[in-house]
Amino acid sequence: MENAAVMKANGQMAGAGAAPHAACQVPLSFLRAGEEARIVRIRGKEDLRRHLETLGFVPGAAVKAVAQASGNMIVEVKGTQVALSRQAAAHVIASALA
Repeated sequence: MENAAVMKANGQMAGAGAAPHAACQVPLSFLRAGEEARIVRIRGKEDLRRHLETLGFVPGAAVKAVAQASGNMIVEVKGTQVALSRQAAAHVIASALA
């Protein structure tokens, strides 16, 4: 079962009796290929946060996991595909789209 379906089944997504701000937030590295989410925040040191921001990873942006291999990912954000290491993806916190 896809992560979004699991979160919905467990009542962890907005609209499942929870307030919208209580939606399940997970690191981007948890998404599987084809799943979409909205960026909530970026964790980590200032230089990493700034670098990810220049790539388009800003709060509110929609992101889609395109592919994943050995934990590293290719994601689409703002119409551009970007490759992220497992470590960088773990710093991007996202909320699954309904």
